[in-house]
Amino acid sequence: MHVRLVRGVIAAAALCLATPAVAMASDVQHTSVASEDPVAWTPNLLSTPAVGRPVAYSITQVGDLMVVGGNFRAVENSSRTTSYDRTNVFAFDADTGAVSGFAPSVDGQVWSVLGDGDNVYIGGEFRNVNGQPRTAIAKLNVTTGALDPSFVPTIAGGRVSDMELTHGQLIVGGTFKKRLMSLNPATGKPTTYLNVAISDPLPYTTRPEVFRFDVSPDGQHLVAVGNFTSVDGQANWRIVMLDLTDNGATVSPWNYPHSSRGCHAQTRPMYQMYVRDVDFAPDSSYFAVASTGGHRINGEGPGLVLCDSVARFNTANLTPTQPAWINYTGGDTLHSVAVTGAAVYVQGHSRWLDNPYGRDSAGPGAVSRPGGGAVDPVTGKAMAWNPVMPQAKGGYQILPVEGGVWFVTDGKRFHNKYRYGIRFVPVP
Repeated sequence: MHVRLVRGVIAAAALCLATPAVAMASDVQHTSVASEDPVAWTPNLLSTPAVGRPVAYSITQVGDLMVVGGNFRAVENSSRTTSYDRTNVFAFDADTGAVSGFAPSVDGQVWSVLGDGDNVYIGGEFRNVNGQPRTAIAKLNVTTGALDPSFVPTIAGGRVSDMELTHGQLIVGGTFKKRLMSLNPATGKPTTYLNVAISDPLPYTTRPEVFRFDVSPDGQHLVAVGNFTSVDGQANWRIVMLDLTDNGATVSPWNYPHSSRGCHAQTRPMYQMYVRDVDFAPDSSYFAVASTGGHRINGEGPGLVLCDSVARFNTANLTPTQPAWINYTGGDTLHSVAVTGAAVYVQGHSRWLDNPYGRDSAGPGAVSRPGGGAVDPVTGKAMAWNPVMPQAKGGYQILPVEGGVWFVTDGKRFHNKYRYGIRFVPVP
């Protein structure tokens, strides 16, 4: 079962924080594409008067449990017979879906969850956890839901939207003052490991931020995406790569010049930050980025601008003039991407893939992929995998684990089955 295998990965990570890289569950290698048919035992998000359209933003594994963060006030079991009051974070058994007693009180949305031993870090837009002040980030015992009293971070405001453990550091990204920084995983205090200036917001926007990032499984690189045009004085629009060692992080000369170009919806601030997610391949040889933004403008031909697409960049190429490949939706958002070696999975509110000439329409060669799909890592063409997962905005995280892939989102149906917000598809 996937739980036992992933538990080994997490235990190894907890014991090896001081090593160059921590093997996270999302770095697993698959040899085949996942099933289109989700398991039947996952719990569901539940609409309430307080949150009529609940959403799950993030998922992680902590021992026998899966922990989910998002914007919700209640969840229900897989058979939809029992509901549970849960505020923006909850946990369930990773093999049976049984909702656990983990029920901390979090007064704002949880955008990121990250397992560490018997604890889980939560990041988001909150100010208090269990009635105690904790701005944007906290560390909780996954059994009791109690705050770790030793972890008292100094972030004063803003949102934490992504987190990862590497080189003995807790790296966090978001809208807070430094946008990307390293913390002591035990105390939450800032460290000097990562000290780069993320600055100069994109046109029509006012505040720089790092929305998502990923650390390569070999621990040598970090790629971050968000709202910025400069990092440590180097021009990097929307995407930046950092080089990591045991002693610190420095800005890589990697740069993609066409990431400075706008998309059709460029005057709308939320679409200026159109690169939305990034994920490294399990062997660290390449990474993929998922994007929104609207279709291309000014007669721009396909292959360069990252508007409403998923694209592959080879890690060793520090001066790419175009992606290794790019797959366009033809005008629909992709919010998340995950690479397993066998496939590059994407989700959002897409209608098509293989649609470079579509303009909110199916152009020549387009294939129907409601809510997302899978792309061949080598060719960049859509694979046959098509579970049909219609979604509102779409999901912000895909988590591959040993044995399958987790998808979290705001959608209700997956492969014509009711799976509100949380889905798991096994790998044959």
